[in-house]
This record gives sequence, C-alpha cells and structure tokens, in this order.
Amino acid sequence: MEKFDAIIIGSGQGGNPLARKLAKKGLRTAIIEKRLIGGTCINDGCTPTKSMIACAKAAQTVREAAQWGIYLDQHSVSIDLPFIVERKNKIVTQFRNGTIRSLENEPDISIFYGTAAFSGIRQVSITQPDDKVITIEATNIFINTGAATIIPEIPGLSEIPYLTSTSILDIKQIPPELIVLGGSYIGLEMGQLFQRLGSHVSIIEPGPHLMSREDADVAAVVKNMLETEGMTIHTSSKPDKISGTDNTLSLDIVSGTSRKTITGTHLLVATGRRPQSAELQLSNTNVTTDEKGFIQVNDQLETTCPGIYAMGDVKPGPAFTHISYNDHLLLYKNLFENKQLSIKSRQVPYCMFTDPQLGRIGLSEKEAADKGYPFKVACLGMDKVARAIETGQTTGFMKAIVHAATDKILGAAIIGEQGGEIMSVLQMAMAGDLTATQLKEMVFAHPLYAESINNLFMTLEK
Repeated sequence: MEKFDAIIIGSGQGGNPLARKLAKKGLRTAIIEKRLIGGTCINDGCTPTKSMIACAKAAQTVREAAQWGIYLDQHSVSIDLPFIVERKNKIVTQFRNGTIRSLENEPDISIFYGTAAFSGIRQVSITQPDDKVITIEATNIFINTGAATIIPEIPGLSEIPYLTSTSILDIKQIPPELIVLGGSYIGLEMGQLFQRLGSHVSIIEPGPHLMSREDADVAAVVKNMLETEGMTIHTSSKPDKISGTDNTLSLDIVSGTSRKTITGTHLLVATGRRPQSAELQLSNTNVTTDEKGFIQVNDQLETTCPGIYAMGDVKPGPAFTHISYNDHLLLYKNLFENKQLSIKSRQVPYCMFTDPQLGRIGLSEKEAADKGYPFKVACLGMDKVARAIETGQTTGFMKAIVHAATDKILGAAIIGEQGGEIMSVLQMAMAGDLTATQLKEMVFAHPLYAESINNLFMTLEK
C-alpha cells in the first residue's frame, strides 16, 4: 500500500490547483481521476459550452446585420456544426493538456486514473481501467468528485434516446425540434445556443417562472428575450409521459388541470445535477451525506470525519466552478497558513451566459424581503444606457438592492450586454463597502456600460 501525504479524488477546478499547492510544499500528493483531467468545467461545462455559444452569437449577429445597416447577399445563414464542434474540441483539448502538463511537471504529484472508493477512513481503493485495483492511503483526503445530470423519473423516458448537457455537445446534426426539460441556467444557455444554430427549441419548466432562484421580474425579461428569438417556453408545466418513434418524440405536459402534447425530434434533459458521491463507498468512513447525496461539511469544508474534506459540487451550496476554485484556496489557507476562513462570509457571484448575459451578486429582492431588510430598489432599463443604444444592444435591465438605512448595496442583477462584467464592478464595490451614493457620484470612463451605474443609482432619487 503506497502512502501519501494527501489524496485528492477528482481533478476539477478545486482539486488541480490544490494538488499543485500541496506538491510545492513538498507534500506527496495523489490525484485520482476516473474520466478526464479538468473535470466538468473544462471537458463538459464552461469551456465547451462558451466556445459554442460564441459561434451561435456570431450566427445571430449575421442574421441581424441589417439593423446596423449591413446587408448580406444571402438570405439565410449556413451553419457548419461539425466545424463548430471541432473548434470546441480543439479549445477543450488545449485547456485539458495545459492542466495535465501543470500536474505532471510537479514531481510530488502522482496521477491515478480510475474509480475511487474508500476502503477505510484513511484508505482509498482505485479500480483502474484494466480492472486492476490498487489501494493508497493518506492523512488528509480531499473529495472533488463534482456532480452529474439528474435523470428524472418520467414514464417512457428510459425507452427513448435523450441528450444531456454533455452528450449534446458532440452531436453531428442540428436538431430540427429540440425539447428542453428544465428552465434554469443550463437549459436556457443550451436552448438559446441551438435555437441560434437553427433548431426550434421548446423549454419545459415545472415552476411558475424560469430560473426559480431569481426574482420574477428578472425571469420575465429573460423569458421575453428568448421568446423574441423564436423559442417556445412552457412554465408551470410538468412532464408527465414521453414516447417516440425514429423521427418524432411526443411529450405530454400537465399544467394545472389541463394537459397537452408537444412534439419534437430531440430531447435534452437539463433538470438539475446530483452529487457524485455514491461510488465513494462513504459507509467505510464516518463521512455523512444528506438525503440527496451531498457530502456534509462544516463552514471550513471538513466533513464529519476529521481529515476528510469536500469541495466543489459534491457538497451542498452554490454549484459554480469559481466556488470550487475558491474552496481550494480556503482549504489551503486554513490548513497551511493558520487562517480561519469560512464559506459563510464569501461573496457568491455568478453569470448565466445567455445573450445577453445575466450577472448576479448578493441578495435578490425576494431574499432581501425574506430576511427583513429595509431596502430600496434601483432599476434602469438597458434602453436607457448610452453604450447599449449606441451598439444596438438594448435588451435587458439593471437592478440593485440597496439597504435603506446604510446605503450599502445588498445585491444586483444585470441582464444585458456584458452583464457579468457590470455585475463584477458592483461586486467589488460591495466588497469595498462603497455606498450607492458613492457609485452614483463616481467617475467612470465614457461611454462604458459601467458608466450607467451612475444613472442606475440616480433612479433612487425619484
């Protein structure tokens, strides 16, 4: 049995940088990956989807060129999906190979490929691709196994071919009619991507509005912008039964007391993600999970078994790549720099990469109300933003929640061109305890989108 100072299970955006930091301290570190180095972000998530979304945006810009006085000889856009997929694959390979090199260049890192399972509190068995099983042990073990697509129990679903957010990235033909189960971030990003590539997309969302964690007015703006592009969106609609032939899928959906059937050629399941904890055989440790399989951790990411930690999507909480990365920083600083950092005190920004983007930070209006804060809402349509008017990108709005007594910013939602970048400006303002009044009076370069932050907070004077 080979002994290490640390074992990291999973090579995602938390595991890889943690492994390198530990190795640079001279700690013998094992990193175990059952599939591809880089985890979901590089291989199936952020990198490939944003690469393809960029292509879809280019197609949409060409279609809408006339609004800028640019006229094309052809009347339609020709999409080369194999080229788009190959471009995506090259970028993914570039990122993955860079990560592999960074790990292999550290002499104190050993990479093991295979499926990991605990055989004891400090022991991990690895079933390798050739079915050979080896066992290693370490004092500290870090779990970074991520999450996978939830496949809902819908009658008939197991009997038809369906796509996930992973498999749809490698299809060779554009689906003529794509039905998307799930109206949250992944479903909407993928839906708009394929709508712009030439599919007709229908979104099926059981909740009363898209993106259940967002305010209703934010969801309404997103719904309208997607419908304007030709997507069909069914909210308050629960999938009830699905059937299919070689060329057609039929999905029964129930909305209240009414029932209807919609048809399509392809189905994408985007109904959420589950933690990949089942294969770990945690019963051989003192590590506990909740009813959904998420590994339970304290505010410093230690599990119920001392010396075993969890980071990224396998634990409860926000499931974002940047949170997984921040998890590794928190762990390293607490364990090796004697810090007392807590996941409870960090900011949680995120962005949905539809076009235009939705950037979010802090509390929503509903969350602020639920917490009992006295607050004011600043709101400014993108059609009132000079830069947006000049560039023809007026879809969306800016919204900020401001504490009525302290004038501090509690949260913001930005739907618009470069919405994530504008949100990041507000995030830094929140980190620096700047007030809405200070931002209203701050000098921004003209005519940036960020300059509209002045006008956003001027709306509080009305």
